[in-house]
Amino acid sequence: MATYRTRKSVILYDADSVCDADSAPQIGPTLISPDAWRQRGLVVGDAAGRGASLFLDAGEEQWVLRPYRRGGMIARLSERRYVWTGWERTRAIREFRLTADLHAQGLPVPRPVAAGVTRYGLTYEAALITVRIPGAHALADLLIADEADDELLHRVGATIRRFHDAGLDHVDLNARNLLVDREGKVWMIDFDRCRLQPPGDWQQANLERLHRSLVKFSNTHAIHAIDQGYAR
Repeated sequence: MATYRTRKSVILYDADSVCDADSAPQIGPTLISPDAWRQRGLVVGDAAGRGASLFLDAGEEQWVLRPYRRGGMIARLSERRYVWTGWERTRAIREFRLTADLHAQGLPVPRPVAAGVTRYGLTYEAALITVRIPGAHALADLLIADEADDELLHRVGATIRRFHDAGLDHVDLNARNLLVDREGKVWMIDFDRCRLQPPGDWQQANLERLHRSLVKFSNTHAIHAIDQGYAR
């Protein structure tokens, strides 16, 4: 990892990823600026969701740029700003470091590219860049299209178990944060506010949150099949 600093901004980045990207901007605020990527004509798509993630053309691979956005009632006061408590406590830096740790353990997560934070007095804005998984679809979309068979659902459960065994408490485990690539491999994404901790009640809480998500897209059969894969 390398760090770029100015008076107002910090960017933590994987030097190899950025240097290898044929079309990447120079290290600086433009790296995490959606407008800068649009001006260069390198935005190739976007993803649904509050964060309005953008898919970026980075040469031999694509990246996902995800600005941090608030939801709920508090978003009416400030959609983009968060309370400043120090660089290392910002959501982007914490998520980047956690994702890098999981990636180093060989867990199926997108490779982190960069995390950027810009301070505005007592508040800050932030964004995260990861590598886009080629050909991946959200589990939710596969359930809606009735394209998730028992074998896949068992792999989903087994993958979640791998993360739990590594100590990952995913506070927003849902059917859109589980991806399946064209080879059928299951990936986990979006580690904002997640953490590593010893075994505890959080593991069951993760599964119950996923169950509530699955009800929106499928039926109890998918829940049962995923739980079977988890137990095995």
